[in-house]
Amino acid sequence: MGFTEFTFFVTNMALLATGLFLWLERDNVNPKWKTALTVSGMVCFIAAVHYYYMRGNLDATDVVSIRYIDWLITVPLQMVEFYIVLAAVTAVSAGVLNRLLGFSVLMLIFGYLGEVNVANADALVTPVVGFAGGMLCWGLMLREIWSGEAAEVNAGSKNAAAAYAFDGMKKIVTFGWAIYPLGYFLGYFTTGGVDMDLTNQVYNLADFVNKILIGMIVYAAAKMDTK
Repeated sequence: MGFTEFTFFVTNMALLATGLFLWLERDNVNPKWKTALTVSGMVCFIAAVHYYYMRGNLDATDVVSIRYIDWLITVPLQMVEFYIVLAAVTAVSAGVLNRLLGFSVLMLIFGYLGEVNVANADALVTPVVGFAGGMLCWGLMLREIWSGEAAEVNAGSKNAAAAYAFDGMKKIVTFGWAIYPLGYFLGYFTTGGVDMDLTNQVYNLADFVNKILIGMIVYAAAKMDTK
């Protein structure tokens, strides 16, 4: 087993274990946090299923497609978690959710088109354009959660557990998610060709860190808010 296959296997099992743990813990927290834990568990289980298929089929084209199918489901769900955490403790407009969902989906579309068109120099969305577009959409998401309406709602919630969850998730989306463009950049722009092993290794690390940590932060916040 090579190192790339090893990272697929470890991430697969870690996501499965975390998803199971979060779902089993749903009944041990304040009921208003159950939905957030359910979504966190879904994110981990969905990703685990996709990792099962990816680790069994390392053909580059198939892995890219399966990975983005995973992300197109799980990343918007993580944006839903932001909304659920806020909505559990205060009033929040649907505009927050719509913007976070829109930016996250556009970010992934740019990334996917950039990766699948790596051998097509005439494509409208080349790897460079895909990288730039994805980074722009990620930046708009960061603005929303650091200084936009989502940040304002969180500041006014006056709920310590929700503030803890929002702050932790915000930092993961900022610093943890930076691992993803690093993997894209290293695999496509630094080796004189395409190094899918390197890209997959970095992407696997990113999923291990980000999907699991967001779930555990939400769980910790739920326990803080449970008498």
